[in-house]
Amino acid sequence: MRAGQQLRRLAASVTAVFMAVALLSGCSSAGNHAANDNGAQGRPDAGAGSQTAVQQGQPGTGTTAGEQRGGTAATAVDEQPSTVFYEVFVRSFYDSNGDGIGDLKGLTQKLDYLNDGNPDTTDDLGVGGIWLMPIQPSPSYHGYDLTDYEGINPDYGTLEDLKELIAEAHKRGIKVIMDLVLNHTSTQHPWFVSAAKDPGSKYRDWYVWAEDQKLSPTGVSAAGSGSPWHVLNGSHYLATFWEGMPDLNYDNPEVRAEAVRIGQYWLKLGMDGFRVDGAKHIYENLQSDRGQAATAKNTAWWQEFRTGMNPVNKDAYIVGEVWENSAAAIAPYLDQAFDSGFNFSLAESILSAVKDERDNNLAFTLQRTQQFYGKQSQGRFTDAIFLSNHDQDRVMSQLDGNPDHARMAGALLLTLPGNPFIYYGEEIGMRGVKPDERIREPMVWSDLSPQPGQTSWEQPLLTGEAAKGISVQSETADPNSLLSTYRDLIRWREDVPALRDGDIQSYDSGNPAVVSFLRRSAQQTVLVLHNLSGKEQQVQLEAGQVGGFAKVLKNSSKSTVLEQNLLRLPPYSSVVLE
Repeated sequence: MRAGQQLRRLAASVTAVFMAVALLSGCSSAGNHAANDNGAQGRPDAGAGSQTAVQQGQPGTGTTAGEQRGGTAATAVDEQPSTVFYEVFVRSFYDSNGDGIGDLKGLTQKLDYLNDGNPDTTDDLGVGGIWLMPIQPSPSYHGYDLTDYEGINPDYGTLEDLKELIAEAHKRGIKVIMDLVLNHTSTQHPWFVSAAKDPGSKYRDWYVWAEDQKLSPTGVSAAGSGSPWHVLNGSHYLATFWEGMPDLNYDNPEVRAEAVRIGQYWLKLGMDGFRVDGAKHIYENLQSDRGQAATAKNTAWWQEFRTGMNPVNKDAYIVGEVWENSAAAIAPYLDQAFDSGFNFSLAESILSAVKDERDNNLAFTLQRTQQFYGKQSQGRFTDAIFLSNHDQDRVMSQLDGNPDHARMAGALLLTLPGNPFIYYGEEIGMRGVKPDERIREPMVWSDLSPQPGQTSWEQPLLTGEAAKGISVQSETADPNSLLSTYRDLIRWREDVPALRDGDIQSYDSGNPAVVSFLRRSAQQTVLVLHNLSGKEQQVQLEAGQVGGFAKVLKNSSKSTVLEQNLLRLPPYSSVVLE
């Protein structure tokens, strides 16, 4: 499939922007979710009922009848050139040497599954970017506690293997970004080993210590539960996520300089950017990571990091994990720091809508949020949208195994503005619920087991119980499978410029079972409608309000009927009109 366009938006700032004051006063967080990859307790799942009035588009948010019905309130087009990304846990993806562990060579061998570089073929997924979960040396299976920032986990291969992967990906028009874990190291990292052994070590001040044993260190970890302080050799060290992940001290300029150097190192090797882990936890007051002082220090640091990357690659794509449901809490990180922030609130809204089979003002909420982000970022923002990731129960499990709901969730995701992120296996309907190992199980390539390339480091449970028919092999042959749906939807984005790069404007269909919105680029406006229900739905289009929509550009069902201004949508179907 054709490569995605330039990630960083160059469009002018939006002219009609939702007042920041409304978001700042109306938004609240769903809680302080955080990484806890020690195998015992992961990040808490995002709840579906935590959105505020502003996020839900309820009364009091500034909605007018004209804005809701047909989206007639005029706003400037604010394009977001986008690319579909695919999150890969290398250990679980594809095994090239038969040891049961996925590796970089295996991923290289499977690039054609993701994108074969040929826009005329239809049997690849068509993504334009890959996000690699941690690939550096680590004592843990997940890799979020690093022992070497510049090496490659020997289970995964070598630096030469990585260079080959990047080169082959680039040939196919695929960008490669990697997880960058800068908040903490492993306790086995040489820096921490030296710091713990010798109070006089140069690395002692690279971490955070409470030396006075007459004083009991206090505070509650903003990333998890319990005290963030842990005893070692008569001292207490700070480890926000888990005792095996000691926090680095970013008040030390040497640490900041080293973090910048590490980022530059990977960009020089050919990486196209980073997914920044735990971005809001660099500075904390140990009671909250959303206080103004902590946020100001965090954003200042990430601006410093961004500035440090520019001489190597000014177009490096940086997406931050700021696990928040509050737009006001995320927005500061989009000001000259991150190109994108993951939209956790949108993920909840999508899954809630498809489960309830009812519109929840999703499009209106997203329109207002993205306008706010556009203003805060001086027009240099691209949303990072997704359904679930490696810290959350898999989509199919959250949707109770309902394939129709899974298809509609994918359809919503892949017709909305921003960079969609697909978690590996999501496209075939893999299941998984916590603990974390169960949401990171081996990718299922074939119904027959064992097959060459199949990883086996972890024996699948939930996916394995219902694996018949849940595999790349079986779903490739089925035009109605979830995999075929994802492939089709990604091609829709490539074929329709407004879907790929346009902004969003709410459109009230007048039917509560239908989610509808406009996607607008400078050259094109399309109307997107999704029937979330199991029954045929009708929508009376309002001729003349936003232009006539008389042409069906894309539809997921051949039974879709558009006669004059009356649209008949079959159950669980989507259509794009022009």
